[in-house]
Amino acid sequence: MHKLSVVEKVGYATGDAAANLVWRGALAYLAVFYTDTFGLTAAAAAMLFLVVRLSDGVTDIIMGMIADRTDTKWGKFRPWIIWSAPFLGLFMVLCFTTPDLSENGKLIYAYVTYIGLTLTYTINNVPYSALMGVMTPSDTERTSLSGFRFAGAFAGGLLVMGFLPELVAYFGAGDDAVGYQYTMYLFAGLLIGLMVITFASTKERITPTIDTTSCLKTELIDLSKNLPFIVLPLLAMTLFFYYRELYSGIFFFVVMTGMYIVIKRLTSQSTENMTGTQRDMVDLLTNKPWLILLGMGFLTMMFNGIKYGVIAYYFKYHVADELMAGKYFVALLIVSIAGALCTSFLAKKLGKIKLFIVALMLSGLLTGALYWAPKGDVVFIFTLGCAAEFFAAMMPTLFFTMLGDSADYSEWKNGRRATGLVYSAGTFVQKTGGGFAGALVLVVLAGYGYNGMDPTTVEASLPGMQLLMSWIPAAFAFAGAALMLFYPLTTQLNQQVSDELVERRAATA
Repeated sequence: MHKLSVVEKVGYATGDAAANLVWRGALAYLAVFYTDTFGLTAAAAAMLFLVVRLSDGVTDIIMGMIADRTDTKWGKFRPWIIWSAPFLGLFMVLCFTTPDLSENGKLIYAYVTYIGLTLTYTINNVPYSALMGVMTPSDTERTSLSGFRFAGAFAGGLLVMGFLPELVAYFGAGDDAVGYQYTMYLFAGLLIGLMVITFASTKERITPTIDTTSCLKTELIDLSKNLPFIVLPLLAMTLFFYYRELYSGIFFFVVMTGMYIVIKRLTSQSTENMTGTQRDMVDLLTNKPWLILLGMGFLTMMFNGIKYGVIAYYFKYHVADELMAGKYFVALLIVSIAGALCTSFLAKKLGKIKLFIVALMLSGLLTGALYWAPKGDVVFIFTLGCAAEFFAAMMPTLFFTMLGDSADYSEWKNGRRATGLVYSAGTFVQKTGGGFAGALVLVVLAGYGYNGMDPTTVEASLPGMQLLMSWIPAAFAFAGAALMLFYPLTTQLNQQVSDELVERRAATA
């Protein structure tokens, strides 16, 4: 088993520090930027977040396929990290730029720039996530690496969420539009520098066999024929989520029933006459650990995304101290780094499954208790919020570690390994969960009559902010804990899979 050096682990972690300058910045502040600075309505911004996730459903899978079939002297995944970094920084700036446009023009601009941001994030982050799966064959080393990764992620998020309000105030001098734009220039330059460090300090050691039976062009054409099976469920879920009425419910039920029938037929066929894309999809659809993790990724991102998405509103209106949101983010992220770094140790003691369930339950209960926080009681809010965040920080760390385990399981079971596709699904459900979480925050606020440009609507929306800060996200944590009870990859089975794969690779070599 190859033991990774601390230097390489830290180098890998800087990549997620860079990515979270975008991811946590957009997740935490983009909604309030759209409604309170750019001038979009909460309902329009909610639909924007949902529609963009439809494109992610396709681009994440395509990027996973492309990354799996990339072959350069620098490896499969590392080149994409460095190639995409400048474009990611560019769209980060454009998303927080406020051109003088009509109402419809602003909406179009928001769609174009936000889709551009999510697309470049996909091109960067799918290979970055998959890189973890080929740096070492050891599942324990991957757990440690994941801990470093999310410590880096939280550190990057700390810069954005902790200091963005002060930087906006400093650069804008009273003009938030200018302040946001110049702050993003700063973060974009830092992002590119951190991505260079990740590219230079990491190494790919596992080289999965490339499927040479068909070229990438053929596989993409084959994928395009199956796009309705990817897009339709997302469309049905989006319409039902947004409109919440009988017709969208019927459409959702019909689509999901049809999908179930199609998947059952596909997985019952022999793989001998299937294309490479179909074999990859069947491998995933018959991979029970991966399917459960798919649900876990969505539920945990809903949990974390709702909490982070409402903080800016909650402190601005419920606590009546907008700049205190930055201090709260700093406190959460410091605790998150500690939680991420403790994950590897606690996973060895309790096992990944038990630790995941404990983290979900404790974080959910502590988050729910925030409902009773007295208005303006900062000590109460900080204490419960930080305690909940310590356990919440373990969720993404465990999730991406276990995705690597599910890739090992697929290779052990089927003799094939599509690391990029496995991790692309992981980043996809996280982004989908983040999009739905951001949309849910705006949908709830709109339901309480909130209008960011009309101060008279604030008082009536405060109960919605309380629920979004407490029991609404907690419900997703409890659902995740229930789902995790069915996860089949125990510590013993993981060790068996790892040992047998090492023997197979050695024999092949």
